[in-house]
Amino acid sequence: MLPRLDYIKQARLKLGVTQKKLAILCGISTSMVNQIESGRCKPSYDTAKRIFEILLSMESDASIKAGDICNRDLITIQSEESLSIAILKMRDHSISQMPVFNGTRLVGILTEDDLAKIMIENNDKDIHLVKIGSVMEPPPPLVDESTPAKALVSLVRFAKCVLVSEQGNVIGIITLTDTLKIVELT
Repeated sequence: MLPRLDYIKQARLKLGVTQKKLAILCGISTSMVNQIESGRCKPSYDTAKRIFEILLSMESDASIKAGDICNRDLITIQSEESLSIAILKMRDHSISQMPVFNGTRLVGILTEDDLAKIMIENNDKDIHLVKIGSVMEPPPPLVDESTPAKALVSLVRFAKCVLVSEQGNVIGIITLTDTLKIVELT
């Protein structure tokens, strides 16, 4: 089922596309686009379908991507480092979670909840001797930078954060706070 015909003008204007450009892309006349938008003409099913497919394609190209909203100032830690270093990094950078790497390979994540739990459970031990690799959680989901941001909201709510990659390299992180940028940018 296709959207209503009055959606054509809304979508075209939102995308900043002229009637002439839409007509060229769809293989119809500018006059026909004008008549469809004004309600003076009812296009054939095939023509309407082609118009909606073009608009949908343009919307997905213009949509906000994971790479647009991720925080690229990624603070990381190595799995062999100690909890004391993690605590300092998290406090100094005011962050609540930190990806854990073994060299260049992503191996897990450390959150402030993990730190609190460790401090409560190990009150009699020197937590500064504990290595990150022994207390980290599995890595969060990793998505490509071209992933539509709207598709990430429920994933971030579930996983608390999502890491963003470009050509296989982690380039950023998206937290619940970052998903608010979607609202700002739309």
